Amino acid sequence: MRHAARYRERGIVGVGLGGEEALYPPEPFAPAFLAARHEGLGSVPHAGEVVGPASIRGALETLEPDRLRHGIRAVEDPGLVRELVDRGLVLDVTPISNVRTGAVRSLPEHPLPRLVEAGIRCTVSTDDPVMFETDLSREYKAAEALGLDPRALYETALAAALCDDGARARLESIGGGFAWESVTAVEAS
Repeated sequence: MRHAARYRERGIVGVGLGGEEALYPPEPFAPAFLAARHEGLGSVPHAGEVVGPASIRGALETLEPDRLRHGIRAVEDPGLVRELVDRGLVLDVTPISNVRTGAVRSLPEHPLPRLVEAGIRCTVSTDDPVMFETDLSREYKAAEALGLDPRALYETALAAALCDDGARARLESIGGGFAWESVTAVEAS
């Protein structure tokens, strides 16, 4: 965290938390995330992919997240879904990666559409592109295969981006000029 804070002016905007949720719950990392907050960095922990609602609650209560990576298991707890909606917290969801890790059995069973339908703000992300043989384009195509609007997901990501106004304007320009109609569905294997 100290290194991240030292390089804020070079584009470091936040700290994350990844790895095996079952072995490393969010609570022990609270001091590092508190220090990051004190330094003006955002909080973007991984929670709720494998362990479930307890992981998400632990992150919410101790890490003060700006966004949550994954969070897909929130669908198992209606109270948690309401809390995420009320907070306006964004979930960065990775459909293909979730299938490849076994967190979700198949793309058609992915909970992303239910999360969006419930009113949770969601984006699409890549997790670890090399490990899961995916990229952002494939993840967007997977979301479209689930019946979601890729442009709406992008706009949510843009609205919740941890960036300065200049970067946001450049991203807005890229999104505005992108041929969204060219996104076609793909199967996740």
